[in-house]
Amino acid sequence: VQLQASGGGSVETGGSLRLSCAASGFTLNSGSTAWFRQAPGKEREAVSVIRPGSGTTYYDESVKGRFTISRHYVKNTVYLQMNMLKPEDTAVYYCAQSRRTLIGALRLVSTNYHYWGQGTLVTVSS
Repeated sequence: VQLQASGGGSVETGGSLRLSCAASGFTLNSGSTAWFRQAPGKEREAVSVIRPGSGTTYYDESVKGRFTISRHYVKNTVYLQMNMLKPEDTAVYYCAQSRRTLIGALRLVSTNYHYWGQGTLVTVSS
């Protein structure tokens, strides 16, 4: 069971990046999939979550309207399209997979996720 995150990099304010999270050993549709991020000196926070089946999404208020989470069933990959990036988006981004469908506040709790990618660094300069 493995999650492989990629797509991070350095961009200027207003730029875009697309993060990818490829799963192997299980199907992403078996539970909720999330992107978390952790900035230096801060706690890890949930950025976006996608529910299996319905595809219902959640976005933190700080990224709503700028980030889009999506998935590709055949490729067993979840994406995070990040547009209009800001310096405060700078962080290490992690994809995470739960073995369950999480709803409400449960989606935001990192300990509810069983598998984690290695993290990919996003740096946004002003």
